[in-house]
Amino acid sequence: MYNPTVARLTYRALLGRRRAAILFVLPGLLLLIAAAVRAFNGADDQIAADVLGGFALATMVPLIGVIAGTGAIGPEIDDGSIVYLLAKPVKRPTIILTKLIVAIAVTMVFSAVPTFLAGLILNGNGQQVAVAHTVAALVASIAYSALFLLLGTVSRHAVVIGLVYALVWEALFGSLIEGAKTLSVQQWALAVAEKVTGDGLVASDVGLPAAVALLAGVTVAATWYAGQKLRTLTLAGDE
Repeated sequence: MYNPTVARLTYRALLGRRRAAILFVLPGLLLLIAAAVRAFNGADDQIAADVLGGFALATMVPLIGVIAGTGAIGPEIDDGSIVYLLAKPVKRPTIILTKLIVAIAVTMVFSAVPTFLAGLILNGNGQQVAVAHTVAALVASIAYSALFLLLGTVSRHAVVIGLVYALVWEALFGSLIEGAKTLSVQQWALAVAEKVTGDGLVASDVGLPAAVALLAGVTVAATWYAGQKLRTLTLAGDE
């Protein structure tokens, strides 16, 4: 279910000069913010948790997920080059799963690693804040990658829709509006972080069992449906 050739082509597309530059911006900004906060406020566990939850998980991780998830397949569909890939003797689920693995890997590297480093800068991982948010970034990366890969498969406006979702739903509604919190990947990831830290530093409106089930369910469902849509795209191309 993993094709090295498809993976190599996907990595090349995602880590090209233009996309790579964009991918480095948000982690760099997070580290700058962490350094500034530490310089002005010193080491404070609650401030560290607020910065990592409010910027890293609410903004950086979903935006990187948009870039990696939609970029793994969207451009190929837009320019028609996906036809050449579909003409190869590679199963459609293998294509989707391979691209998902690549998108997850890229999202994790560009989100979880800087989240951990920012946590170390902010409070030296006091109360396991850095580790907790790193784990949350890792699990969120999986769900976001699956969601945005699906979006890249079904819509030619995947990047715009993904940005609206990341900036409006996750960063705004998912943080402020009670009903929306239950349907937020950010809140599901925070439930995992809450379990790691304890002591009330991190809070989520979703219980851990429900969060784990939702993260797994969304990832599996999005991956499966993306595979189905790719099969439909093949049939349309044949016709």
